[in-house]
Amino acid sequence: MKSKKIIISGGGTGGHIFPAIAIANALKKIDPDTQILFVGANGRMEMEKVPAAGYKIIGLDIQGIQRKSILKNVMFPVKLLLSVRKAFQIIKDFKPDAAVGVGGYASGPLLYAASAKGIPCLIQEQNSYAGITNKWLGRKAKKICVAFDGMEQFFPSNRIIKTGNPIRKESVDIAGKQRPALELYKLSAFKKTILVTGGSLGARTLNNSIMAGLEKVIAADVQIIWQTGKIYYKGIIEKLGENYHENIRIVEFLNRMDLAYAAADIIISRAGAGTIAELCVIKKPVILVPSPNVAEDHQTKNALALVQENAAMFVADRDAEEKLINKALELLNDKDLQKKLSDNIGKLALPDADEVIAKEVIKIS
Repeated sequence: MKSKKIIISGGGTGGHIFPAIAIANALKKIDPDTQILFVGANGRMEMEKVPAAGYKIIGLDIQGIQRKSILKNVMFPVKLLLSVRKAFQIIKDFKPDAAVGVGGYASGPLLYAASAKGIPCLIQEQNSYAGITNKWLGRKAKKICVAFDGMEQFFPSNRIIKTGNPIRKESVDIAGKQRPALELYKLSAFKKTILVTGGSLGARTLNNSIMAGLEKVIAADVQIIWQTGKIYYKGIIEKLGENYHENIRIVEFLNRMDLAYAAADIIISRAGAGTIAELCVIKKPVILVPSPNVAEDHQTKNALALVQENAAMFVADRDAEEKLINKALELLNDKDLQKKLSDNIGKLALPDADEVIAKEVIKIS
């Protein structure tokens, strides 16, 4: 059997790039001779992360529509046309058997060019609410791999397959790691622990909410692993100092997600699709505070999809400073609710999404 040539396109954020790399790795696992080419957007995170994972990437000069600045959109039509032209050239040179779109700016031109040339396309839609580009591309795609129910409102139902979102396997491998996790963070095994994570860049609302509730947390003798993110870490340390309190661990980034998850009794998090996929697998009680600063407000829709299943608690971004810490402390004291949330979020786990998607890519190619 001749080895396949597959193009994977998209990126912009870790939430798009990681699933793309996971699908590539799964394809290589099925057939190590598979040739994979990534197509991303110049100047975006994928141009660094994809080569670091061992894959070749070509960049398109493409940007998204800037909703807040008309001036920045002046070059958009020109960049789009040039990107589509370059995408056609990439298809011509590489001659792929199939094209995969994971979302992000580069997906549009590449999948448009691929489908125009009769190359079978697969879309991996990570969110519970499909973006404009994916809805448009979905009309021509052979398969649409989704992570949430109810996606028939966006795509032809006969082409949808519920696969879940690819996850970082090493991040969710938490069994038997609570003790080393607590040792790493120098925390007590006799106190309850909250993990707060706002992603690699951090989340201003989460940081402000924790700052506002620190005295309540200390009064309750509860521990916190507080991941501030790159943008906010320095300012928070300047304000509170390196060793603010024995119960509070302030970190810029979580290098060992598995240990952070293992240490936690409950988790406070944003509601990106990739994060939710991991949280379903680790089965811990979660309070989601969706970011309002994302296209089509998809994080709120992701979070509400879990809330409907009694699988997570929800605090709106605008209410978080006032309500978040109170909600977290209430949850820590309610064992029954913790169990219910853990059981229900666990039922939504789809841990082998990368392999399932890779097999679908091979089927259409």
